[in-house]
Amino acid sequence: MASIVYRGVGPRIAYERRIARLSQVDLARAAGVALGTVRKVERGERGVSDAVLEAFAGALSIDPTRLLPERERPDDRVHQAMPGLSAVLASYEEPDDGRCRELSELREAVSTVVGLRLSAQYARIARSVPGLLAELCRALSTAAPGDRPEAARLLVDTCRAADAVAFKHGAKDLSARLLDLMRWAGAQADDPFVEAAVAYVRAELHFGAGTHAVGLRALERAVDRAPRTDSAEALAARGALHMRAAVLAGRAGDHDAADVHLDDARELGNRVPEDIYQGTAFGPDSVRVHEVSVAVSLGDGHLDRALRLAREWKPPLDLPAERRSGFYIELGRAQLWSGRPDAAFESLKVARRIAPQHAREHRWVREDAATLRRLKRADAESLSSFAEWCHAGAGA
Repeated sequence: MASIVYRGVGPRIAYERRIARLSQVDLARAAGVALGTVRKVERGERGVSDAVLEAFAGALSIDPTRLLPERERPDDRVHQAMPGLSAVLASYEEPDDGRCRELSELREAVSTVVGLRLSAQYARIARSVPGLLAELCRALSTAAPGDRPEAARLLVDTCRAADAVAFKHGAKDLSARLLDLMRWAGAQADDPFVEAAVAYVRAELHFGAGTHAVGLRALERAVDRAPRTDSAEALAARGALHMRAAVLAGRAGDHDAADVHLDDARELGNRVPEDIYQGTAFGPDSVRVHEVSVAVSLGDGHLDRALRLAREWKPPLDLPAERRSGFYIELGRAQLWSGRPDAAFESLKVARRIAPQHAREHRWVREDAATLRRLKRADAESLSSFAEWCHAGAGA
């Protein structure tokens, strides 16, 4: 996909540079670009490509979307990728001829995409994932028997990244088709850990459809099929399934099942270091995040549990950005429902700072921002700005 050139970013880059207390020389050095480029961009004499925008953002330690003019919305880039994803899904069993790198190169490309998913960089995923998916379909169709399992695993991981983009941006039919492709590829991986990862991701179908009890039963069957060894990978596979099952049980209003699955997740989480296993963060900190989610899902009578945990603990910086942002979104809902609107707004702003694209596309952020706007009509230049940023009222 051709790189997009953005205009009008200069004032935003200059502003963020000053906030970071960097000189133009410092920024040029940190971003790996010429000093003259920094000066011309800040003066508005030239635009920036995706690559240069991301270099500036990396040097400033911020999300690239914070540098974009309002008219250059990152979700526009995501929606532009949807036809490409649909084309791949229409032909994955008989892919067209085209580029097909060695598995070692594809492995590196997929690792990059997984990292982008964990940090909620959906616009960047959208730019690369259609072509990568098509290439992986070709790789799987032509792989030697010994290479097919790895090619299938890489395709599963890339489908998951593509699905994160589709699901977060409301393309539910496309998301369901990506999950079908993930299941198809997973069956060729001949790997019980991949099967567990697919079951974990497919649970989102039940979150979206509201069929929480059905999804809970599916996850419980997946737990029964998961590897039973004491390796960290096996413990994490079972623990992640229990973690997600606890949230589904909470959404289904099944307090007892939620507690049982949380207890199992907690016990397994205490036996492994917090890390990324099969593309899912799991360990003691991830379980704590899900404790808040379960309490919010159960609603009245359980919100104090979420608020108490949040007073005692905050997600550490080494957790993936998407998960940390999700914690503050869930906490904000608990605070709002507990009659603490100011605290709720602060939590939503923290979620935005951590992972802007994740927060902006999250349905609960829109719903809660719309509610806060109604509750605080007199306030609120910042609240109104936040509500407009996340399109509060659109789908809320």
